[in-house]
Amino acid sequence: MAVAGAAIALVTLVTGAYSAVQWIQFVMATLSVTGSSSIIAYAVFQNTVRSPEVRPLFYLSLSDLFLGVCWLAGALLYSMQTTNQDIICYNLQAAGQIFYMASFLYTINYTWHLYMDLKVKYSQTLHRMSSLVLDYGSCLGRTATILCSLIPFLLMVPVFCLGNGSDCYGNFSQKHGCLLMHTEINKPTGQLQPVGGSLCSVIYLYGIGIFLISFWVSFITILVLLIQARGLYKRYVNSSGFLGNQQWAVIKMVEQRVVFYPIAYFCCWGPAVLLGIMKLTVSENSRLYMALYILQFSSSLLQA
Repeated sequence: MAVAGAAIALVTLVTGAYSAVQWIQFVMATLSVTGSSSIIAYAVFQNTVRSPEVRPLFYLSLSDLFLGVCWLAGALLYSMQTTNQDIICYNLQAAGQIFYMASFLYTINYTWHLYMDLKVKYSQTLHRMSSLVLDYGSCLGRTATILCSLIPFLLMVPVFCLGNGSDCYGNFSQKHGCLLMHTEINKPTGQLQPVGGSLCSVIYLYGIGIFLISFWVSFITILVLLIQARGLYKRYVNSSGFLGNQQWAVIKMVEQRVVFYPIAYFCCWGPAVLLGIMKLTVSENSRLYMALYILQFSSSLLQA
């Protein structure tokens, strides 16, 4: 009886959590869409989209906007019953995964541009920088922008093609199938089969794997850029001698931008990463799992 009572209590907890999650996802996704839309609208109306300083942030905001729209649609679909909802939710989750991986890569792109901005200021102050070097950097930046969109799409092609072809969307007919990433409905019905025993199991592990790998690669890259930027900043101060107030203000602003974003980035995505690791190591039917599951809604959607 005690076991049965505990099971009923856990089911009640999970059901209530999903209802709370829907509203959290709706509110936070709305704020995310509003925030990223504001940056995009400002850049467009000010005609600064092509500016080297604004372009990386513009594309990062665009990726966050599409991601927020996917999550907003998922929250709305939670309270609806539509035809082929399982297929819609499966592909909506896959599309969302494209955009949050793109957000990871655009975060690297944004931080790299901040670092290069500091490096250019350093080189222009102490040395004369060739226009060919600046043109090469601009070309490299445009190429990186294209790759930030192309790589996530190519990584998710197997999920779209093989997943839809193998009917891996079967469990997405559940009411919470369209809610935010890392819900248990991504897992095939029954126990997870060994890799190779079930194509849907492989796709399930693949989806979690590329999320975790893309996060850690991007986070480590950002940290490396941060360390390089701080070292460059110290060399700049030591070699420049006396600096005026305006020069100090510009350097401080660039350094603060480079430092702030990695911290915010980790705080936003940390709960989702811990949740992804838990899905591979411990039971999903735990209070800690549900706590992290709810916490990620308040953090992941805040990046925009």
